[in-house]
Amino acid sequence: MHIETCIGECVTTAKIANRCFDLCLAEQHNMADCIRLTSECSTFCHTTASALERNSPFIKEMCTLCAQICEACATVCEQYADMHEHCKKCAEACTRCQEVCELMAAAI
Repeated sequence: MHIETCIGECVTTAKIANRCFDLCLAEQHNMADCIRLTSECSTFCHTTASALERNSPFIKEMCTLCAQICEACATVCEQYADMHEHCKKCAEACTRCQEVCELMAAAI
């Protein structure tokens, strides 16, 4: 697994999760679970990408946790994917990032 691939997936997922977060805030019905997890996912994906860029000694642990957060975010976003395209895109990005982070953690 290449570090650059993992960094790219983390950054892309953070951006998509931030967009989903913003659009979910504007929805009429209660989407608190989606909002909470997309915010958490975006923050941690950025943090993980930054850790990878500086070769943190905690990369394995961070990639493992990032994968877990992405998995949780994907699960919640999938619940709203039929209603909102941004949730569908977020779930897809989170699933990709989860897979890449799991591969990165396993390679270390």
